Amino acid sequence: MVNKRIEKLIQQLENDQIDLIAINAGQNLAYFSGLHFHKSERPAVLLVGKGKAPAFIFPEFEQEKVANAAFDIAPFAYTENLSTWGDAFKKALHYFNGHRSMVGVEPTAMRFLEINLLQRASSEIHITSAAHIFNALRTVKDNEEINSIRQAIQIAETALKSTIPFIKVGITEQEIANELVVNLLRNGSEPELPFAPIIASGPNSANPHAVPGRRKLRDGDLILIDWGARKNGYISDITRTFALGSVDDELMRIYKIVKQANDAARQTLPPNFISERIDFAARNVIKKKGYGKYFIHRTGHGIGLEAHEEPYIAANNSTKIVSGMTFTIEPGIYLPGKGGVRIEDDVVASNDKLITLTSLNRELKTL
Repeated sequence: MVNKRIEKLIQQLENDQIDLIAINAGQNLAYFSGLHFHKSERPAVLLVGKGKAPAFIFPEFEQEKVANAAFDIAPFAYTENLSTWGDAFKKALHYFNGHRSMVGVEPTAMRFLEINLLQRASSEIHITSAAHIFNALRTVKDNEEINSIRQAIQIAETALKSTIPFIKVGITEQEIANELVVNLLRNGSEPELPFAPIIASGPNSANPHAVPGRRKLRDGDLILIDWGARKNGYISDITRTFALGSVDDELMRIYKIVKQANDAARQTLPPNFISERIDFAARNVIKKKGYGKYFIHRTGHGIGLEAHEEPYIAANNSTKIVSGMTFTIEPGIYLPGKGGVRIEDDVVASNDKLITLTSLNRELKTL
């Protein structure tokens, strides 16, 4: 699998007239090499170019991990002595004859640390964005990747079901978040969750990315829960909104509207398999009901190794949706000072429809 991904990456380089790709620690490094390195003060950079095995610049104490890589790597290790870092970068570029190279990087992941070391290794290299290359290769998922997402969804859904009995009047948002995290780990999620769960109650639920706080739940609250799990590196991202006791009529009304919007987007069929058309399907439902100005974010985003990646389901995005793309559908209505509703599902595109991977009920559940 890794070798095939490297081969596809090299083919993209040839098509785009880029000499080398520099991939630093993070999800792209894991995707293309199978090597798992967290970003730290020590750089870890994979250089990929045609005609030679990829070069890997890394801390010397990680040699055993690199020796067990799933494909051939030309190793360039450095020590804890900072003066050896630049030398490792120079040797790696020399290995590729890359002193006058166009070097593509992931613009949202590559840091000044790595870029500075590359440029100091050769003043004649040119750094450019290779975001389009990474997106082209990672956006369409294979069956193994989709299966991992399915497993992450199952873990997340089971964890929430275990958490619901814990939710009651007087408990805090933080306490619910802590219980949910424990249940995610207990049910098989990898320790590195895709994001910290969002638990937002009452007026806080009108903030789409609220941080769980010490607010105690009250009768009549809406409770927005946005959470996910990770399995085999792949993530799930789900949101459900609950009622604690009896909520007022307007909150009930916006819940029904958001559910209709979620249904409309998930039921989009060809030829409308374009990001902006799926966004329109959800947004138009909310707009017609008079709440358009309270739907304040895009309808969805891609999921995979990261919680937010291509494709983005948003207005003015003409990306064509093709089989194998996995993304969220998550319309919402947020009434400042009162409360908000979001219903988020994970879907995968097939040839003729969107398949919903999440299975939790979308009817309003009263706790």
